[in-house]
Amino acid sequence: MALQARSNMAQRRAFSSAQTSKRVSVTKVRATAIEAENYVKQAPTTLVRPGIDTEDSMRARFEKVIRNAQDSICNAISEIDGKPFHQDAWTRPGGGGGISRVLQDGNVWEKAGVNVSVVYGTMPPEAYRAATGNAEKLKNKGDAGRVPFFAAGISSVMHPRNPHCPTMHFNYRYFETEEWNGIPGQWWFGGGTDITPSYVVPEDMKHFHGTYKAVCDRHDPAYYEKFKNWCDEYFLIKHRGERRGLGGIFFDDLNDRNPEDILKFSTDAVNHVVEAYCPIVKKHMNDPYTPQEKEWQQIRRGRYVEFNLVYDRGTTFGLKTGGRIESILMSMPQTASWLYDHQPKAGSPEAELLDACRNPRTWV
Repeated sequence: MALQARSNMAQRRAFSSAQTSKRVSVTKVRATAIEAENYVKQAPTTLVRPGIDTEDSMRARFEKVIRNAQDSICNAISEIDGKPFHQDAWTRPGGGGGISRVLQDGNVWEKAGVNVSVVYGTMPPEAYRAATGNAEKLKNKGDAGRVPFFAAGISSVMHPRNPHCPTMHFNYRYFETEEWNGIPGQWWFGGGTDITPSYVVPEDMKHFHGTYKAVCDRHDPAYYEKFKNWCDEYFLIKHRGERRGLGGIFFDDLNDRNPEDILKFSTDAVNHVVEAYCPIVKKHMNDPYTPQEKEWQQIRRGRYVEFNLVYDRGTTFGLKTGGRIESILMSMPQTASWLYDHQPKAGSPEAELLDACRNPRTWV
């Protein structure tokens, strides 16, 4: 998953452009956009290009933020679960690489993964036009060459065993394009943290959303409402008419202020994943549950899979362009279920969850 599968809007729109363009095949995009992985036993201290991207650059500083977050979050999860993460690391000849950490068949989590990616690549001009959101401005700029880009990010999904413990996802990323054909380079941030329970526990949702409202309020009082609504909109499973879960915050293409301020916000947000999520897991990880409650969890995981494979832009782009498949599909649960025409009983806890997914609620 991470940013090799989700290089923000430019890559996501590049996927759409590659689908519709007869000139750029999917294989061509994969062959020239991102170099092949070289697996290493131990991840290097930095994945940015030495001597080119200096320590004080936004690229290097953002990488440091996400590498530190990967360490601290994995440590916190392992401490609760009692089982360590398995790590795969790789580099690429022209710079960049990734670190995938996965905890599988744990005591608390069936599957939990935290991925970091640093990607140097190029995209076709038509993808760049889509990425800028201003095709009219760029239509006479020609098709000379490919547009160099940089992307770095951290992404995670955690699927607990107990149906009373929620699934949680987060992703924080930074993207740059270099100057191309007279068009100045672009930069932006994106990300968010969201929660997907199988049952509604209002005090848990108040804690999770309250944690992120406090993060948002420290940086801009308008952030929480804006990003909460954006999250509810983004995670809509259109063919079901329901959200994947009970939301959180989500933002993309954020470059409306000083990048230092957005870096501080992104850092604050990713550094509050543990505070927002882990107390809820600790509270419920030993709760008793019935086979029927476990079945409901499996059905909701099926919805999770549907969203990720059908609508999640990063996942679909990674699958279509041949990214590292184990990282891309790290987000999938080990088990899920699709029961024919399953309808929860009116007035049941399962029906309440479904209503909350169909009609987003205000939690704080």
